[in-house]
Amino acid sequence: MRVNLAGGTYQARSVIASAQTCMNLIPEPPPPGEDSAPWTYYPTPGLTEFAQAASGPVRGIYVPGNGLGFYYAVIGSGVYAISQTTQTMTYIGSIGSSSGPVCMQDNRIVMVIVDGSTNGWYVTLSDNTLTQISDSAFFGATQVVFLDTFLVFNKVNSNQWYSSPSNYAGNSTPFDSLYIATKSTYPDNIVALASINQLIWIIGAQTTELWYDAGSADFPFGRVPEVLIHHGCVASYSIATADGGVFWLSQDLQGRNMVLHGAGYQAKRISTYPIEYAISKYGKVSDAIGMTYSQAGHVFYVLTFPTASKTWVYDLTTDQWHERCSLDASGNEQRHRMNCVAPNGQFIVAGDFENGTLYHLDPGAYTDNGTPIKRQRAFPHMMGNANRVFHRRFVADMGIVDDPNDNLSLDWSDDRGNTFGSPITMAMVNTQGMGFAWWRLGLSRDRVYRLTWTAPIEIALQGAWIEADAGTS
Repeated sequence: MRVNLAGGTYQARSVIASAQTCMNLIPEPPPPGEDSAPWTYYPTPGLTEFAQAASGPVRGIYVPGNGLGFYYAVIGSGVYAISQTTQTMTYIGSIGSSSGPVCMQDNRIVMVIVDGSTNGWYVTLSDNTLTQISDSAFFGATQVVFLDTFLVFNKVNSNQWYSSPSNYAGNSTPFDSLYIATKSTYPDNIVALASINQLIWIIGAQTTELWYDAGSADFPFGRVPEVLIHHGCVASYSIATADGGVFWLSQDLQGRNMVLHGAGYQAKRISTYPIEYAISKYGKVSDAIGMTYSQAGHVFYVLTFPTASKTWVYDLTTDQWHERCSLDASGNEQRHRMNCVAPNGQFIVAGDFENGTLYHLDPGAYTDNGTPIKRQRAFPHMMGNANRVFHRRFVADMGIVDDPNDNLSLDWSDDRGNTFGSPITMAMVNTQGMGFAWWRLGLSRDRVYRLTWTAPIEIALQGAWIEADAGTS
């Protein structure tokens, strides 16, 4: 009997409904004309070292649009310029904090850095000098975005937001004290900003307004009339944009913990019931970090919860979720090491959340900079009308592999997905040409199979063949 897998991770609130995990695997539908399986599961990219500074969290990394060949990273309190060609890392100064995410944005003249305080800094892109902003009409921000030559900021812990002058060039071009506005349709503080499709999304704790460049003399922007999105944001740094849309972890008057995708003049829910239930169990979600990147035809929104040490990934291309993790020094699962990303074409640089390393997010690498990557996929429930089922053989459909130094593990749950037994491992040497086979696997009334491996190889999973006989009791 062929057993196919359906989409991404779906471990339901009760595992009797579904216990399907999908960890460090990307589901992808087949090409037109192929129907051997509805989904194929490919390994998520690994990490290879790109550059490294002194120890500390990589709080943000950014690629300006000026084509001058530098990445910029905030690592601890230090600001670094990194050559895209030589990976040479140059320290250019420090900011006033050493932990927590930062936001960076450029206008081709300067790149501004904000860290959620009342301070701000800018890097002059022509000579890589770092300067603190000294302007009475600058109030700090958690986020900065760009639209039509203006840099736009939220005023910390308030319902106000403001902009720089056009083509801001640092302290020599002072802010205008009149370039400030209030989010007025609902009395909530502004949590985050996004700039997409010529609109500024002013995202509050409960609701969201949309503004545009109206070309006004006193203040450049005007509010899009009669548009109010009844969703706010619970985590400032969960905001990320991609493919003409904005993604964030929501909060509104009715509750929280949905993940939203905003585009046009509306937002839609993209999280599933299991994802929302998992998030609701985390003790803290306000520190969630969101990031986006595109690779191999997929557009990903990565949502990490540092306190809970969990990472979930939404694939905009397939509308599927999967989980990512990295292994710590003891082999335990933890959040993915990626704390921020800077896409530069297909070369994507990621920053480590604790050790100051910049990585290439590399689809041709199968370890996290030498540390094994745990990949796991659980199967649907197998049951026989409440009667016992005799399991003769399980064959994992994973293609042809010859890797005697690494193992593939099969374990299963006979209590409906609540607990799993000791795994049975085999060397990843496929002698049958169709998969890896386990024999004489006992009996059950409701079984959930699960495959796990850490082999640093390119191998895809399509499902399994299971030979089983129904019992009569």
